Amino acid sequence: MKIIITAASDRMDQPFSPRFGRADYFMLIDTETREWEAFSNPAADARGGAGLQAVQFIANKGAEAVISGRFGPNALSALEAAGVEVYLASNGTISEVLQQFLDDRLERAGGASGTGMHGEGH
Repeated sequence: MKIIITAASDRMDQPFSPRFGRADYFMLIDTETREWEAFSNPAADARGGAGLQAVQFIANKGAEAVISGRFGPNALSALEAAGVEVYLASNGTISEVLQQFLDDRLERAGGASGTGMHGEGH
């Protein structure tokens, strides 16, 4: 399975990012082979619609699930429409969050957990 974990840097031993649309990086990980690749988030500095732009990027990478700390309502709806499973993590490195996912210890998002759109966190 291909998953995306939002990240603050491009290294597996660094903390994951709780921000979905404005995360600095997306870590694309194959859960079967444990191979991974870091991508700069092209939407991180978007003036608006970062969550929806991030969803499009993730869908284009073929991810089947995404893990972050919070999701705005539009991003969550778009992920669900794209058939991407959405999970919530609270802390840890990318490697630790991956292990939590593999151990089935992450909560599935049942609704938006962020403020939504470009006012997020400001």
